[in-house]
Amino acid sequence: MADLRESIPQGAAAMPSRRRKRDIGGISPLWNAVFSAAIGLFALSCVFPFLFIIIISLTDEKALAIDGFSIIPSKFSLEAYRFLMQSGQQMLQSFGVTVLVTVIGTILTLYLVSTYAYAISRKNFAQRRFFSFLAFFTMLFSGGLVPGYIVMTQFLHLRDTLWALILPSILNAFYIIVMRTFFATTVPDAIIESAKIDGASEFGIYTRIVLPISLPGIATIGLFSTLGFWNDWFNALLYIDSPNLIPLQTLLIRIQNNMDFVVTNSSKVVSYDIAATLPTETVRMAMVVLATLPIALAYPFFQKYFIQGLTIGSVKE
Repeated sequence: MADLRESIPQGAAAMPSRRRKRDIGGISPLWNAVFSAAIGLFALSCVFPFLFIIIISLTDEKALAIDGFSIIPSKFSLEAYRFLMQSGQQMLQSFGVTVLVTVIGTILTLYLVSTYAYAISRKNFAQRRFFSFLAFFTMLFSGGLVPGYIVMTQFLHLRDTLWALILPSILNAFYIIVMRTFFATTVPDAIIESAKIDGASEFGIYTRIVLPISLPGIATIGLFSTLGFWNDWFNALLYIDSPNLIPLQTLLIRIQNNMDFVVTNSSKVVSYDIAATLPTETVRMAMVVLATLPIALAYPFFQKYFIQGLTIGSVKE
């Protein structure tokens, strides 16, 4: 037996070992490099448009008009951001209003949506079919814009208040359906029954057991709600007249409309030379940066909860 082992070449003995190691490790190093390069290019294609917008917003308006759009502009300038910051206190105040509305609205949305969805996901809730239909019905039919405006302004008297920016969007029927499905498919009945045997109340089960194992759904609804409140401008257009309560998106729209009005009516309102010096294109890109960058920077915090929720298991077999 020893003579047979000595007669086998070392290279022949090493080849199956390397092959087994490659099979255990997964794909070969060559394909690993190919897939990594492909994923890197895909990630770059997703990030590059936003980076290009930032570059354009930092480009001089005259250089942009002469050279066109380029990755490396011939002249950099902060004129677009200076133009937007001319409003000064108004810009900071609008930013604060948007942050406050987003934080309060997201918290209320998560609380109301999750409690509503948890209630209709429980099979022992007698009225769950009625409340499920009530939520689904509002996805198909609504009272309309005029009745909603009358309710907000004449019955609730919420005109020119922060609640006019929060209440119309805190209870979304689509979010309720998504969370109900998540609770019904993810939260096991066995763990809830065990908690009831131990004497836990329904609210205690919801806060101590259901929420910790439902972080993926909670984080998803929280991200959607945050984006909705941050990008909302229509409610402010309807219900807000006071300049102290104008959110960021509405302020940027007003700046854009005023700038377009000056450019299109330069011969009637101001001289053509003044209208020609307005950084129209770069200001548009700067508006995109101001409206998108804060929420893009906040996304990694939501991603942490996504990962944490996906790695939590409630029942192990």
